[in-house]
Amino acid sequence: MQGLTSTLRRMTGERRAIVDTPAGAPSPLQPIDLTDDASVTEVLDLAVRVGEVTLAAGTGAIDTAAQVQFVAATYGLNRCDVDVTYNSITISAYRGPTLPPASTMRIVHYRSMDFTRLAAVDGLARRIRLQVPTPSAALTELDEIITAPHPYNRWIATLAWSGMAAAISVLLGGGVLVAVVSFLTTMVIDRVGRVLNRAGLPFFFQQVVGGFIASAPAITLYSYQAELGISISPSQIIAAGVTVLLSGLSLVGSVQDAITGAPITAAARFFELLMMTGGIIAGVATTLRLAALLGAELPVLSNVAPPDITEVPTKVLAGAAASAFYALACYAERRSLTAAFFGGFAGALFFLIAQQVGFGPVLSSAIAATVVGFVGGLLARRALIPPLIVAVAGITPLLPGLSVYRGLFALLGDQTLLGMSALLAALGTGGALAGGVTLGEWGARTLRRPRIVYRAGSLRRPSRKTMRPDARRLKRPDAVRSLLPIRNRKPMDGRWDGER
Repeated sequence: MQGLTSTLRRMTGERRAIVDTPAGAPSPLQPIDLTDDASVTEVLDLAVRVGEVTLAAGTGAIDTAAQVQFVAATYGLNRCDVDVTYNSITISAYRGPTLPPASTMRIVHYRSMDFTRLAAVDGLARRIRLQVPTPSAALTELDEIITAPHPYNRWIATLAWSGMAAAISVLLGGGVLVAVVSFLTTMVIDRVGRVLNRAGLPFFFQQVVGGFIASAPAITLYSYQAELGISISPSQIIAAGVTVLLSGLSLVGSVQDAITGAPITAAARFFELLMMTGGIIAGVATTLRLAALLGAELPVLSNVAPPDITEVPTKVLAGAAASAFYALACYAERRSLTAAFFGGFAGALFFLIAQQVGFGPVLSSAIAATVVGFVGGLLARRALIPPLIVAVAGITPLLPGLSVYRGLFALLGDQTLLGMSALLAALGTGGALAGGVTLGEWGARTLRRPRIVYRAGSLRRPSRKTMRPDARRLKRPDAVRSLLPIRNRKPMDGRWDGER
C-alpha cells in the first residue's frame, strides 16, 4: 500500500518535471537593466523568436506561451503578458510604475516540420535556464539554428515519406505489391508537391493534387488486374496515401489547444485541418468520378475484420517503422528517431491489443494515443527532445486514412448513411488520438522527482539518480549555487559556499 500510495502521489503531484515544461524561471544570474530600452527589446525579441519556432512546428498555444514567458523571465522580465494565437505571438513586459511597458509582436508566416530545428531550440531554452548567456549570444545561436540547412538531403526525406506509406499499407493488411505501389505513389506525391510549393500554389490545391495522385494508380491497377495477372486492394493504397497527406496537419495542436484553454487558436487550427482534409477528399473524389465516367471498375466496400493474432507482430513492427520514417521525413536527429520508433511500437501494440479485446476503433485509438503520449513524454525526457516529436510520430500510423476513404467512397455511391458514419468515425478517431496524446503527456509531465539533468560544457544526458525536489543539485556555476538557501548548501573545499 505504501508503494501504491507513493506512485499515486507522484502521478498526481503538483510539481511538474522541469525537463519537460518550463515550470518557472530561476533567479536571473544576469538580470538586464529594465530602464534600458535596447536591452529589454533584445530579450523580448529573443523570447518571441523562440516561440515562433515552437508554434510553427505545431506546439500548442499554451506551451508556446509558457516557453516565451520563461525565456523573458530568465532575464528579469518576470511580469509579462503573452498572447499566442494561430499565427501571431504578442508579449508585453511590465517594467514598474514609473516606466512604460515594453511590447513586441511577431507574425508566424510559415509551418515547418523540422524536428531537428525544434529540438535545437528546445536545447537552447535549456541552456538559457542553466547557463543564462547574454541575450545577444542567445540571439546569435538562435540565428544559426534557424538558418542552418536541413541535416538530411531532400531525397532522403522523400524516401522516408515513401517508406512510411509502405509501412502503413502493411499495417492496414497489404502485401508486398501493395507496399511497393504505395511507396512509388507517395514518392510521386512528394516530388510533385515540392514543385507546386516552389511555384507558390496554395496548400489546399496541393492537397487536391496529392489526393488525385494517391488514388489514380490504385484504381488503374485494380481495373486491369485481370490482364496483369495480379490481385490488389486499392483501398489500402489510397488509405496509405491519405494517411501520409494527413500526417502533416496540426491535429494534435488543434485538440490540445481546445483542451488546455486556447479556443481561438483551436478553432483556427481545426478549420485549417478541415480545409486541408477537404482538399484530400476532393482529389480522391475527382479520381473516382473520372474512373466511373471512363467505365473503370471500382472496388466494392467491405467491412474490415480485426487482424488475426498471428498478424499482430508484423503490424506492430510496421507501425513502429512508420513512426520512425515519419520522424526521418521531418528531419529528426538520431535520438529522436529511436524515441519515435519506440513510441510507434507502443501505440501500434496497444491499438491492436485493444482491437483484439473487442474495443471499437475510436476507443482503441484513444487508449493507444494515451500510451504514446505517456511513453513519449518519458522517452523525450530521456533523450532531451521535445515530447511533441514522439507524440506526433507515434500516432501518425493510426490516423484514419481508411475511414476517410471509405466514407468518401460510400457518399459517391449514394450510400449517404454509411458515408457519413465513416466520416464521423474518422473525425472521432482523430479527436481520440489527439485527446489521448494530451492526457498521456500530462501524466508524463506531472511525474515527480524526474531524472536530474547534469551538464558538462553543454547538456548531454540525464544522470542515473534522482533526488528530492528540495535537495535537487545540478552542476551549477558558483553564482547559481550562491542563490540556494544556506540549509541546502554543501561544503566545498572545506568551506561553505556562503563564505565565498
